[in-house]
Amino acid sequence: MGPELILLPAGSALWLASFGLLRRLGAPPAAANGGDPAAGSVSLIIPARNEAHNLPRLLDSIRAQSAQPLEVIVVDDASTDATSAVAAARGATVVSSLALPDGWRGKPWACHQGARAAKGSLLLFLDADCWFEPGGLDAILRRFQGGAFSVCPHHRTEKPYEELSACFNLIMVASTAGHGLFGPMLLIDRASYDRTGGHGEVKGRVLENLRLASIYRAAGIPVSSMTGRGMLSFRMYPEGLASLVEGWTKGFASGAAETPRAAVLLVALWISGLMISLIALPFSPWSALLYLAFALQFGAMLKRVGSFSALTALLYPVPLLFYLAVFVRSLRRSGKAVTWKGREFRAD
Repeated sequence: MGPELILLPAGSALWLASFGLLRRLGAPPAAANGGDPAAGSVSLIIPARNEAHNLPRLLDSIRAQSAQPLEVIVVDDASTDATSAVAAARGATVVSSLALPDGWRGKPWACHQGARAAKGSLLLFLDADCWFEPGGLDAILRRFQGGAFSVCPHHRTEKPYEELSACFNLIMVASTAGHGLFGPMLLIDRASYDRTGGHGEVKGRVLENLRLASIYRAAGIPVSSMTGRGMLSFRMYPEGLASLVEGWTKGFASGAAETPRAAVLLVALWISGLMISLIALPFSPWSALLYLAFALQFGAMLKRVGSFSALTALLYPVPLLFYLAVFVRSLRRSGKAVTWKGREFRAD
């Protein structure tokens, strides 16, 4: 029996199973017919550490919205660049962060201070590297059904190295959409936020969104999330390849343990199928069809989460091997210091 008689059926079965992962990247639900909250009740809170280069695009996108929030608060987290000046020049209220207390991480501490300064009945926390698409804020509010709600920004890529985030983005979105919360954006009513202790309950977390989802569900607060194509976008790690590697290493170190088992199984099946399609190539000309089938499926997935190139899907072994290399690196860094935005934390 030749290897192809095992590899091709196994790869085909895993290709079919991987449609479960594609379904988890499903299109955003339709907007509600009515009862959506007014933008004027929203306090938009932006934690910012050395974000002078990102804030203009975000703040300009907010000002261009037809629906305007009650206020825009930028919490300057001990920046060494012009973050405060850029934010103030574009009309945001700037809150200068107090010294980071023991036991707190920078982002939860900044969000905590922003929430204390906010006046709105709804709190929308948003990372500085995001921006709203035209009409995006209104579209998000029309999909808000109460509780804790999160939108994963559509990933915009500009430089070739950014295409290496393809597998990471797919896995992050597939592991979170629907039931969890995404890190870049959180919308929640103030009453629920205060009742559950706010960011004080996740003060020592690197990926605070993962723990917040568990806290809210335990308190009986509905948790929902969706992909943000056409509403909210971001560009990840524009500083260069080193930043991309360190950023995703941080994510592996902090988030893997809280990924739902069903999502872990789907991801494992998908990656196994990708690997089998590569291993099978030398053994049969039919294996090229299996490879192409996975490439097309990969491309369909990428369209759900970002502006990745079709070439990235066709050459999927490149982002796949990069993903696996960073995964191994994160295991080797477990328990050691990881540096992010000038601060160190333990990768565990």
